[in-house]
Amino acid sequence: MQPEAGRDPGLPYEDKPSPMPQSATARLAERPAPPFPPGEDFAALLDQTLGRNAGFEGSVITGRVVRLTEDAVIVDVGLKSEGRVPLKEFAPPGGKPEVKPGDFVELFVERYEDRDGSIVLSREKARREEAWTNLERAFEGGQRVTGSIYGRVKGGFTVDLGGAVAFLPGSQVDIRPVRDVTPLMGTPQPFQILKMDRARGNIVVSRRAVLEETRAEQRSELIQGLKEGMVLDGVVKNITDYGAFVDLGGVDGLLHVTDIAWRRINHPNEALQIGQPVKVQVIRFNPETQRISLGMKQLEADPWEGVAAKYPPGAKYSGRVTNITDYGAFVELEPGVEGLVHVSEMSWTKKNVHPGKIVATSQEVEVVVLDVDAGKRRISLGLKQVQGNPWEQFQEQHPIGSVIEGEIRNITEFGLFIAAGPDLDAMVHVSDLSWDESGEIALAKYHKGDMVRAKVLDVDVEKERISLGVKQLRDDPAATVLDRIHKGDVVTCIVTAVQSNGIEVKVDEVVSGFIRRAELARDKSDQRPDRFAVGEKVDAKVISIDRASRKLSLTIKGKEVEEEKQAMAEFGSSDSGASLGDILGAAIRRRNQQAEQEGGG
Repeated sequence: MQPEAGRDPGLPYEDKPSPMPQSATARLAERPAPPFPPGEDFAALLDQTLGRNAGFEGSVITGRVVRLTEDAVIVDVGLKSEGRVPLKEFAPPGGKPEVKPGDFVELFVERYEDRDGSIVLSREKARREEAWTNLERAFEGGQRVTGSIYGRVKGGFTVDLGGAVAFLPGSQVDIRPVRDVTPLMGTPQPFQILKMDRARGNIVVSRRAVLEETRAEQRSELIQGLKEGMVLDGVVKNITDYGAFVDLGGVDGLLHVTDIAWRRINHPNEALQIGQPVKVQVIRFNPETQRISLGMKQLEADPWEGVAAKYPPGAKYSGRVTNITDYGAFVELEPGVEGLVHVSEMSWTKKNVHPGKIVATSQEVEVVVLDVDAGKRRISLGLKQVQGNPWEQFQEQHPIGSVIEGEIRNITEFGLFIAAGPDLDAMVHVSDLSWDESGEIALAKYHKGDMVRAKVLDVDVEKERISLGVKQLRDDPAATVLDRIHKGDVVTCIVTAVQSNGIEVKVDEVVSGFIRRAELARDKSDQRPDRFAVGEKVDAKVISIDRASRKLSLTIKGKEVEEEKQAMAEFGSSDSGASLGDILGAAIRRRNQQAEQEGGG
C-alpha cells in the first residue's frame, strides 16, 4: 500500500510520523465554536450537532493501520475509538493479505458505533466504492478496464475489477468457444464494460469485445500488406478433418490437409496440434472475400522433381503401404513420393479380392515401377511383377504334350478345373474327357477332390489359360477308322438314335455319323426316320468327314442314286424296253451271285 501524500517515504513511520489526515473531529474543532448556554455538556451538544451518523456512516475515510491481529486489522481513523477491519478484506482474490502497521488505507464506515462502542469499518466496501467510481467513468468514456477472472458461476465467470465484482458471460470469454479457461484464471487482462447498474450492484463485462476490436485492427494492418508468396508465422488455432486454421495475428488462414506436407496425411492431427507455432506461406489470397489459403509443404523442396529419372520403369524398389482403397494400395517410395499398386497388379492369381486381404497398412513391400507421369504426380507400381508370371513359369516347366497330375478343385457344366500349382488352375473341357462317351456322361464320373492325370494341350500366357486333356492320354480309337474312310465311300452303319430330322449312326462302333431326313431315301415318300429302328444296319455313302469332331455326314439317297446309275449303265436303259424294276432286279441278282461266289470261294 502506498503512503498518503505528505508522508516522508524515507523514514519509518515510528521515527518520523506523517501528519494524520484531518479527521472529522479535527475539522469540526476548527469551526468557530457555536454559542451554547452555560452549564451545558459539550459532549452532549456535539452529539446533538453531529447526530448518530455525524455524516460518517456510508462514507469513505482514511485511516492508519495500528496493528494486526490473527483475524483483524486495527485502524486509527482519528475518531474517539479505533476501528476493526477483517484481515481477509486486505487480501486479493486467492492471495495473502497485503497490509502492515503504518499503512494508510481507505475504509468505508458501515456504522459509527456498534453496541460495543466500536466503529464498524470495511476495506472491501471502500475498494468497491472507489472501483465503482472509476468504472462508471470508464463506462461513460467507453474505455477498457483491467480485471482478473477468479471464479465460476452459472452461465459464466466472476471477474475482480479492482474491488468491484463483475459477471463475464461464457459467450463473452473469447471469439470462439473456449473449453478450458484455466489458463485465463487469475491473469490480469482487459475487459469492456457492456452494462452496469450501481443501484443493483450489477456489472457485465466482455473479453470477446476487446479481442474482436484488437483483432480487427491487426487484421486490417495484416490484410493491407498481404501478398501471395509471403512467409508468415502463425499458431494453429483449430483443426478439422479437411485442414487446420492458423492464426496469423488477427486474421485466420486455412491450411488444407493436402498442403501440410508432401507425404500423404490422412488427418491434420497427424502432423499438427492446437497451439503449435508454424511457419506458412500464403498460397492464395482473395481481397474481396478476405480468404487466405496457406501451405507448409511449399516451404520445402518438391520431392517430385526428377522423379522420372529416379524411378525408371522396370526398376524394383522397397516401399511402405500408406493407404488401402477398394481399387488398390498406395506405397510410399520416399517421404512425399507415393505410387499406386492397382488391384489388378497385386496378384497373378487372386482375382476380385480386396487389396486389404493381400497387403496391410504400414507393411514393407517390394514393387516394380510400371509407369511414371511426373506432370500428374502419378507412379504406377506392380506387386505381382516381383514374383514372376506363373503361366510363363508353368509353360517352361510343362511344355505342350507333357503330363501332369492334380486335384480337382472345381467342377462346372463345361469341364473340370485341376490344380496346376499353388494358386494356378488348369481346365479340362468336357469334350476332352473321353473319346467315346458324351461330355455329360464322362463328367459325371469325376468328383471334387479326386486326383486326375491329364496331358497339357495348350498354354495361353496372355489370356492366362491352361488347357488339359484326359482322353489324350490314350490313342483315339477312331483314328484308324477315319484313316481308311474317304469321301464317297459306302460304309455299313448301325442306327444309334432316331430323331425327327434324321438318324444317328455309328461306323465300326467308334465313329459317329448322321443322316439327314432328306438323305434317308431316293423317293420322298420313304424319307421317314421312323422307317428305321435302333440297332438296324444300313449302308450309306460318306458325304464329308470332320476329323476334329470325329463325325461323318452320310447319305442313303446318294448311295441309291449312284447304284441306279451303275445299274442303268450295266444292264441297259428304260428306252430298250426293260423296266427300271427289271434292271434293278437283274443288278441285285447279280450282286447276290457275286456275294455267294465270294463266300463259297
